[in-house]
Amino acid sequence: MRRTSLAAAAVCLLCAAAAAQTPVDRSKPPAAGPAPALKLPPIETRTLSNGLQVRVMGVRKVPTVHVALTIRTGVAADPAGKFGLASLTADMLDEGAGSRNALEIADAIDFLGADLSASGGVDATSVELHVPVARLADALPLMADVVVRPTFPEAELNRLREERLAGLLEMQDDPEQLITAAFPRLVFGAEHRYGSPAIGTPASLKSIAVSDLEAFHAANIRPANAVLVVAGDVTADGVLPQLERAFGGWKGAEGGASPAPANPPAAAARRVYLIDTPGAAQSQIRIGGVGVPRSTPDYFALRVLNTILGEAFTSRLNTNLREVHGYAYGAASRFDMRLSAGPFYAAAGVQTDKTAEALKEFFVELNRIHEPVPSDELEKAKNYLALLLPRNFETTRGTAASLAQAWIYNLPADYYTTYADRVRAVTAADVKRAADKYIVPGKVAVVIVGDRKAIEPGVKALNLGPLTVVQPGEIFR
Repeated sequence: MRRTSLAAAAVCLLCAAAAAQTPVDRSKPPAAGPAPALKLPPIETRTLSNGLQVRVMGVRKVPTVHVALTIRTGVAADPAGKFGLASLTADMLDEGAGSRNALEIADAIDFLGADLSASGGVDATSVELHVPVARLADALPLMADVVVRPTFPEAELNRLREERLAGLLEMQDDPEQLITAAFPRLVFGAEHRYGSPAIGTPASLKSIAVSDLEAFHAANIRPANAVLVVAGDVTADGVLPQLERAFGGWKGAEGGASPAPANPPAAAARRVYLIDTPGAAQSQIRIGGVGVPRSTPDYFALRVLNTILGEAFTSRLNTNLREVHGYAYGAASRFDMRLSAGPFYAAAGVQTDKTAEALKEFFVELNRIHEPVPSDELEKAKNYLALLLPRNFETTRGTAASLAQAWIYNLPADYYTTYADRVRAVTAADVKRAADKYIVPGKVAVVIVGDRKAIEPGVKALNLGPLTVVQPGEIFR
């Protein structure tokens, strides 16, 4: 036996020596190969006695569970004059609920080794619980209090309101935050919900009272407008009695979610907007307009297109502005798809003295994306997207978020398992058709936040379109 082991060890040493003498070509990365098929555990669907939908995916990696109560109403449902109401309602849910105040809720959650949070997005509001499986039964009643029985204490509302008002003032002094608020305002307008910050405006925040929160909660946070997503080391049959005890008695009005905002008309011509920030070391640039809703049939063609244009690190925009010219630390583009058409934009923060040159290169790429995409670049983009998907399911939190997204946007049951095949089916002709349809460089808003004195002459010399100077304070009215 010992003689056999010694012989095997000798063979291994000889093989290792031979391998060490073989030169390794490190001049180029190995081919990625096709993306492996994504195999997911089945989704078990149930309904509580009050009609609340439940979707459970068993994930056996660790003994934890993530529960996400998702309501198909978000910031987009804010009524006129009350912008910020949905996100403020979400933030207030755990500031007092049932018989506990905010501190007592936090203490009880900490004692269980859990994490409980509430947030308001554009199209949905979520309350999420992450907890060891062994403490789920103790944590669910706390979560149910936050969802069903918030008390909306006025002192906490006043505190959060003051925090938001201070945040809006700070945004005016931060060029990156300023352009994040300015671009949608100049594309969608002050009256459209997408044209103002999710947290509201100074005027709308000052108008919101506890009664507004109570009314918004009663109208929107209800079982008929929600789904419970559970991902973790559980089964549907095992967890359902606990969910029934916590949420089965929750009552609310019937009916679906509030309608999504109407799409604004697309721009008729290119316009340039300059927001002066004297002395700024960089110019923040966003170029784009109204994009597409999440329901677009061109979703996969647009994902591949945008990966090539500005999503991946090796995208054309980042390669051009960062690697070739060194104008920026990074450049990107994005289609922000929502229930209604969200914004499309290409963006970067560039050296002040290279603002005009950078703008020129932006339009080089926004025009070049209309040319046929080379096959190797197309395949690389498709592989990138297909290989990225499994990352969404690495954790119970990510798994729950993915299942909730599928529910919010009415995606088919096989959406994730067929995702890679749909990406692979995109052709160069699909990318060009999507570019011709959705990226029109002559009809975009060009928004620049920077030192006007330093950059205006160069921007004007490019003759991109009529230039309007906008004051930071106008963005937040």
